[in-house]
Amino acid sequence: MRAVCVLGTGLIGGSLMRAAARAGREVWGTAASGPTAAAAVADGFDVTTDTDAALARAAEADALVVVCVPLTALEAVLRRVDAVAPTCRLTDAVSVKVPVADTVARFAPRARFVGGHPMAGTAESGWPAGSADLFTDAAWVVAADDGLDVDVWRDVAELAWACGSRVVPAAVDEHDVAVARISHLPHLFAAVLASVGAGEQGDDLALALSASSFADGTRVAGTRPELVLAMCEGNRGALLAAVDDALGRLGAMRGALASTGGLAATVRSGHEARMRWASTREPLEVPVDLGAPDVFAELRELGRRGDVVEPLKR
Repeated sequence: MRAVCVLGTGLIGGSLMRAAARAGREVWGTAASGPTAAAAVADGFDVTTDTDAALARAAEADALVVVCVPLTALEAVLRRVDAVAPTCRLTDAVSVKVPVADTVARFAPRARFVGGHPMAGTAESGWPAGSADLFTDAAWVVAADDGLDVDVWRDVAELAWACGSRVVPAAVDEHDVAVARISHLPHLFAAVLASVGAGEQGDDLALALSASSFADGTRVAGTRPELVLAMCEGNRGALLAAVDDALGRLGAMRGALASTGGLAATVRSGHEARMRWASTREPLEVPVDLGAPDVFAELRELGRRGDVVEPLKR
C-alpha cells in the first residue's frame, strides 16, 4: 500500500490521516500551526509544521501527497511541492477542481497530479473535529480528464476506497458545475435562510419556535465563514449560473404565490427532485479497465450516469 503525506490537518486532512492509518497505510502530515501539530501528535499521529521535511520524506518514499488546505493557501503549498518534491504523486481534497488544476499547472507543473474531492464534511472544523469515519459511504470525486497519469489515478482511487468512499470519476469542469448546484449554492441558501429566520436583533420568537426543518436547512451556515468564502468565491462562474437558476425558480414561485396563491409547481418539482436524489444513494458499481485506450472518456461517462467505479483488482 502506498504511503500518504497529508498537507493540512484540519477536518478533511485530519480525517484522511485517521482513515488512512486505520486502513494500514503509513501516513504523516503537516499542520499550519504548532498547537494543531501538537494536538495531532498527542493523538498518536506523525504531524509536523515543517512542510519541506514532510515533502522530502514523501519524495524519498514515493508517497501520494494529498493537499488539504483552503484554495487561498494553495499557491504557497504548491511552491514548496515544486521546490522539494517536484515530480511527486499529487492529489488534493479542495472543493473546486478547475482553479486547483490551473494553480498546479502554474506552480507545480512537474507533479503527477490527479485532482480529487471527497464529498464529506461537517459544520465543524480543525483537527479535533476529524474522524476516521467521515468518508464512509461518501462520494469521492477523482478527476477523469484526458492525459492524466493512470498510475496516479489508481493511487487516488485506492486511497478513496481505503477510506471507505465510493469513487465517482468526473471532468474537472463538470465537477465544478455539479458542486455549485449541490454544495456551494446550499451554503448560500443556508446563510440566507438563517438570516431570514433570525429576523431583527432582539426578536427571537421565530428562532425559539424553530425545529428540524430550520436546523437542517441552516446546518452548514455554522461552517467557518472563511472556509465557505474560499470554496464559493473560488467557483464563481459555475456558482453564478446556479444562483441565476435558483433566482429564476424563486421568481416564478413568488409570481404564482402573489397572483393565484398556488405553490404546487414549486413544491411538486422539489419533491420529485428529492426522490431522484434518494434513488442515487445506492449507485451501480461498474468495472473499468484502466489499460483501455479511451479509459478517461469511459470514466467520465460513467460518472455522468451517476455510477461509481468498482474497486480495482491488482
